[in-house]
Amino acid sequence: MPQASPRGTYLVIAEALRAEIQEGEGIGTLPSEADMMRSHGVGRNTVRRALKVLEADGIVESVPGIGWRPARGGDRRSLAERMTDVIAEDSLSVGDAYPSEAKLCERFGASRTAVRRVLAQMEGNGLLTTVHGKGRTVRALPTPTTRP
Repeated sequence: MPQASPRGTYLVIAEALRAEIQEGEGIGTLPSEADMMRSHGVGRNTVRRALKVLEADGIVESVPGIGWRPARGGDRRSLAERMTDVIAEDSLSVGDAYPSEAKLCERFGASRTAVRRVLAQMEGNGLLTTVHGKGRTVRALPTPTTRP
């Protein structure tokens, strides 16, 4: 990559891989890390960081002896979309308590870091608010344009 991205090069690569996976239904495995390093002109750590973002979102999974492949079955929506949809799925209204980080980690099989990142996005988008000592509450109901 000729220039560093203000978003973080690994995030740009993660989005490119996400688009490739969504376009290429039925794709068996992803290219090797070495191939991704060459095609994107970055180091191994940058590629691995991009893959970890996709793994946290449930898009890819690591298979020992095979490499990385698109996650089998299940929900292909990003973690941000799934966490935003919790408001509708759990019939939450403005002012209702939003599930705790621990419950979200268990529900989505995601790391606490990934869950916290999405919660911060949701707060930034005005969907949630944090009341210290009481947790997070729904501040506004999501619309298709307020997705994180």
